Amino acid sequence: MTAQFFAPVASPQTPRTAFADRHIGPSGDERSRMLAAIGYSGAEALIDAAVPEAIRTHRPLALPPALSEPAALARLRELAEKNTVLTSMIGLGYHGTHTPGVILRNVLENPGWYTAYTPYQPEISQGRLEALLNFQTVIGDLTGLPVANASMLDEGTAAAEAMALSHRVGKRKEPGAFLVDADALPQTIEVIRTRAVPLGIEVVTADLSAGLPEGDFFGVLVQYPGASGAVRDLTPLVDAAHARGMQAVVAADLLALTLLRPPGESGADIVVGSAQRFGVPFGFGGPHAGYMAVREGIQRQMPGRLVGVSVDVDGRPAYRLALQTREQHIRREKATSNICTAQVLLAVMASMYAVYHGPEGLAAIAQHAHGQAVHLAAGLREGGVEVVHEHFFDTVLARVPGRAAEVVATARALGVNLRLADADHVGIACDETTTGEHVAAVWRAFGVEGVAEVPAGDALDSLRRESPYLTHPVFHAHRSETAMLRYLRRLQDKDIALDRSMIPLGSCTMKLNATTEMEPITWPEFANIHPFAPVEQAAGYVELIGELEGWLAEITGYARVSVQPNAGSQGELAGLLAIRGYHASRGEEHRNVCLIPSSAHGTNAASAVMAGMKVVVVKCDDGGNIDVDDLHAKIAKHGDALAAIMVTYPSTHGVFEESITEVCKSVHDAGGQVYVDGANLNALVGLARPGEFGSDVSHLNLHKTFCIPHGGGGPGVGPVGVREHLAPFLPSHPLRAEAGPQDTGVGPISAAPWGSAGILPISWTYIAMMGADGLRSATEGAIIAANYLAAKLSPHFPILYTGRDGLVAHECIADLRKITKETGVTAEDVAKRLIDYGFHAPTLSFPVAGTLMIEPTESEDLAELDRFVDAMVEIRREIEAVADGTLDAEDNPLRNAPHTADSLLTEDWKHAYTRETAAYPLPSLREGKYWPPVRRIDQAYGDRNLICSCPPPEAFED
Repeated sequence: MTAQFFAPVASPQTPRTAFADRHIGPSGDERSRMLAAIGYSGAEALIDAAVPEAIRTHRPLALPPALSEPAALARLRELAEKNTVLTSMIGLGYHGTHTPGVILRNVLENPGWYTAYTPYQPEISQGRLEALLNFQTVIGDLTGLPVANASMLDEGTAAAEAMALSHRVGKRKEPGAFLVDADALPQTIEVIRTRAVPLGIEVVTADLSAGLPEGDFFGVLVQYPGASGAVRDLTPLVDAAHARGMQAVVAADLLALTLLRPPGESGADIVVGSAQRFGVPFGFGGPHAGYMAVREGIQRQMPGRLVGVSVDVDGRPAYRLALQTREQHIRREKATSNICTAQVLLAVMASMYAVYHGPEGLAAIAQHAHGQAVHLAAGLREGGVEVVHEHFFDTVLARVPGRAAEVVATARALGVNLRLADADHVGIACDETTTGEHVAAVWRAFGVEGVAEVPAGDALDSLRRESPYLTHPVFHAHRSETAMLRYLRRLQDKDIALDRSMIPLGSCTMKLNATTEMEPITWPEFANIHPFAPVEQAAGYVELIGELEGWLAEITGYARVSVQPNAGSQGELAGLLAIRGYHASRGEEHRNVCLIPSSAHGTNAASAVMAGMKVVVVKCDDGGNIDVDDLHAKIAKHGDALAAIMVTYPSTHGVFEESITEVCKSVHDAGGQVYVDGANLNALVGLARPGEFGSDVSHLNLHKTFCIPHGGGGPGVGPVGVREHLAPFLPSHPLRAEAGPQDTGVGPISAAPWGSAGILPISWTYIAMMGADGLRSATEGAIIAANYLAAKLSPHFPILYTGRDGLVAHECIADLRKITKETGVTAEDVAKRLIDYGFHAPTLSFPVAGTLMIEPTESEDLAELDRFVDAMVEIRREIEAVADGTLDAEDNPLRNAPHTADSLLTEDWKHAYTRETAAYPLPSLREGKYWPPVRRIDQAYGDRNLICSCPPPEAFED
């Protein structure tokens, strides 16, 4: 899409009301004091010293003038009003739903939920972990399988992951072939194809209503119900697949499973789908929580995140991420999936929808959708219209030879969107929101008038579910809004999110997610647009996306940007597939080697393998920089086969590497392409453009640099930006020609044409309100804050990597390895002790084991930065007390951290330090103390004794 810069609304701003001054935490005076502590007289002097001249841009950002918050919202209202919200009965995996107000206000619109980080520190994440355990229980119960994860990115990518899982389980060495039901969702089929091509897997589609075709397949995917609405007994198909050594994958409608026999009871090995219709709006395609459930025996190979139940040091049940958590960082090029972020916030919403409605409520909602479909079908039959399928859940396929387009157009004129299946068939999907008036409008569109009352009846017959589900008390205890409100608050209070304190995680940019940025995503004109509604109904979205893509291209120096990838990992894959497509277009398919520095984010290597590339690791030197000599040696060895290098810039070590331009030139000279991972773009915006200093392609993390909140681990958006020669190979989509290059594109990366379009207004608003000067000031602020912390902490903790003049980029790494060797106090001990001080820990032991990677962002003011420094300095004093014997090496506040209120209230306090030392190591903590709900969790116990659904209530008894 092309950029269309708007004429800004006149909006006078004073220094006190300009949005940039609200977003950037330190005042001008505070910034001066921070610079003085670093040793610089001004921001420009620091930037000149920290950022290599070779990468600096000499062209200011050509962005519209910054808008005030009211003006930005007014402009968004103009865009929203260009969207036309009709009743969408299109189906295809997206359905109308009612978001209960108590969930809308207290989860989606609540910073206590949406500003939380991924629960890698489980002791301060028990609330969201419980919500995710509820989600897993919902998925496991409804699918009839014992293990479910939390969660996947969408249904299409979940199905593609299921294909890869089926191949691993089958333990075949050759790629083989995967069979897909022709009645699967069309976008799912194409996402599977996109993912299969670089892996050498053949995808075969067939009409499975007649049984399995001949052929050697390692797995089969069937849609339940089908895209056409058809429902059939899965058991014969699954039995036939197993008899031929195939894994049986079912893509299932979650709401339908409240009435239909679950796939697990038919023997399915893997079930995937979307939880969208559990209270999450269309959002023009996302974000929505995908899901995956698996049979016993393959859970340790399942991609994504799995929440499990363990115990803390007192033996009390406690939740944590289990098994393959961040397997990309452990297995790197041997990883089986590149998924990093999940759709946690949306999974929480879906889980709470199930908690609020309970099994009876869900069944009633499903029965309503089914009843409306049966009623609709009966009326059509009475009016002489052929209904194709006898058994269906909520979707009716009508046959009208030669006049399907006419029917769809007439329905649209009546305010209803239907699906044009082909020239002879129309699909109509009913849902929770469908009313009798909608059904009557559809009848009129078909020319069926004066239909008498027809009985609702049933179109499920023997396929109806008989087994119970959601029997756990949590799904029966919160029926009133008061009870639900208090349950949500109780879970929220267990966690540390950005609304409570700074989250200094390195490489994750936990910056302000401003309320004005968040507000538009719940407007009906953005929330209630179906992703496959006629594009003219989404004119405002198309314009917003065009502007955002144009701004991102301007900021990064690339020619084109696609916002389709719905996570950073998916942006990585899209960028690498673009490189792959480019080489193939030049007859150089043999180029398949991807060079990756040893310090790289783990998803880089996993993405390269998924793109069909061979990973070759490049060493880093003692300063954390790419070892240029080793790079040249690897290029010499693999030059003819070199496809790309993936470089994170600034580096994962938090340093502006001086050699980046030499790295880019060396790879280009050998015929390769340069991929710059945009995870750390927060240190470049307004100062440097990857597309100018040598990069060919980058993904950007909108959930980091551009303010989309982490939401406890998702949603994320990972747009991919490319130079002109790679533009023909950006993602495309089979159902939206406007979403990408149709003839040369690599295919869809996500199920929806523009990915998680529903949250793109957040980043649009951020850029619109910051303007060029504000964005540059934010970057300067991030670099100042990181160097301020490095300067303040370096007398107490060695700062591991620094660049020119001893400076860092946007983050710094505190090295505890020598401290651990001398005292036994580990980086993990410090991370857990920070909980007692009211802080989320920095990134633990990445990219270097035994270290803490700290990123303050530009949004934290000086008081909060100093509060963190005070905590770290006091912790260093506690470490010294261990070293000199004042505190026992095993029984000390660091080793025993975190301390719960219960642990302090015991009458049998046996520790050598006081309760006050445990709870209030700094006087400031007496005001607004955060109390962790559990003590340190036994990680290994949870893996040995895997429980990944709601445990019985007696597990929580003393």
